[in-house]
Amino acid sequence: MKKIGLICLFGLILFSANAQKKYAYPMPEYTPTAGNLEAREEFQDMKFGMFIHWGVYSILADGEWVMLLKKIQKDNYSRLADFFNPQEFNAEEWVKIAKDAGMKYITITSRHHDSFSMFDTDASDFNIVDATPYGKDPLKELAEACKKEGIKLNFYYSLLDWRRDDYKDGKKGDEEAWNKYVGFMKAQLTELLTNYGEVGCIWFDGHWDQKEANWHYDEIYSLIHKLSPNTLIANNHHIQPIPGDDVQTFERDLPGENHGGFNHGVEVSQLPLESCATMAGKWGYSIYDKKFKSTKQLIHFLVKAAGKNGNLLLNVGPMPNGKIQPEFVDTLGEVGEWTSKYGESIYGTRGNVVGSQDWGTITKKDKTLYVHVLEAPSEPYIFISEFTEKIASATSFDGKTKVKFKQMKEGTFLYPGKDFDASIDGIIKLKLK
Repeated sequence: MKKIGLICLFGLILFSANAQKKYAYPMPEYTPTAGNLEAREEFQDMKFGMFIHWGVYSILADGEWVMLLKKIQKDNYSRLADFFNPQEFNAEEWVKIAKDAGMKYITITSRHHDSFSMFDTDASDFNIVDATPYGKDPLKELAEACKKEGIKLNFYYSLLDWRRDDYKDGKKGDEEAWNKYVGFMKAQLTELLTNYGEVGCIWFDGHWDQKEANWHYDEIYSLIHKLSPNTLIANNHHIQPIPGDDVQTFERDLPGENHGGFNHGVEVSQLPLESCATMAGKWGYSIYDKKFKSTKQLIHFLVKAAGKNGNLLLNVGPMPNGKIQPEFVDTLGEVGEWTSKYGESIYGTRGNVVGSQDWGTITKKDKTLYVHVLEAPSEPYIFISEFTEKIASATSFDGKTKVKFKQMKEGTFLYPGKDFDASIDGIIKLKLK
């Protein structure tokens, strides 16, 4: 009897855990517009974007969660605005860094969990224009620079707020306060979608702070679709996609993986996919953070994301003076050297050609496959298990060297030769019949 009780308890726990992976409140039926569907295709083609976490927290140089982790009272935290004067900020310089790295879009924090708005807003005085000596709107400048260079601009927007009383009281069950907070968010989203030209995507974060709450996505999503039907919605909610989501995001992980612990029980959908990751440890600027990822690690992340049919949104946390730290700039320059040479094998491709392989992955564009060998094989061949599509030719990436191959019912063998270089990413190009 005790054993049966334990089994039932385990089943209840498992059921509850799985139940938390879906949004519990009704959503209106969502039919994407033709423009929205085109935007999804364009998003999938772009493959590589720059994530920017920048705010008043950069002054303390200890990441974007410093207010919560250091238990800084809101009145004391508000004083940081008096010191935020990023005179070295140059939107064109940022866009050039991203473009030279091979990035096709930028997603920047318009408001993070600390409640500080990085744009000119009438909905809150705690913003970079009204509360700082800087007194200018960097998102306006960034929007102009992105438009000039053909880079798509997206806005990150925090759902949770550590500073506002209406959020705190709403979290405790005060329905009037909660509705007031939702109204505040809708006001700011309206500003973002009407004052900055074309916005590629609204990227939400913070749902996980109140997993059971009614976030009024029916109202918020409908507002976005009404104001800007082609703008995509991504929500880092760590649950199954909600009707109205246009992009499924995976924090610090590849689609379908859960090494970071954020995606447990979340299944990969048919929506466009995106993995977000940092260049170091934290998202916001930290003077203590030395966990810098190498150029090779970042290229591998980009390639593996593409192989799983996803994008990579790679984060930088600019310094309080408005500059992107030189370690990031240098590494992005090296990534850019790679994308300028091998970008054909990433941009405009689709993935999920084969399952996970020990040696690497494959991307596809029309009748061309790009076999990305990320780990040098110990054998003189590369085996693609269960791959039986008929190959017309196999060559090196530049097409100058033929690669021998053999196809069997178990899969395909490629013989790249002794001079094959897989130190970073050895690419073999396959043409299908």
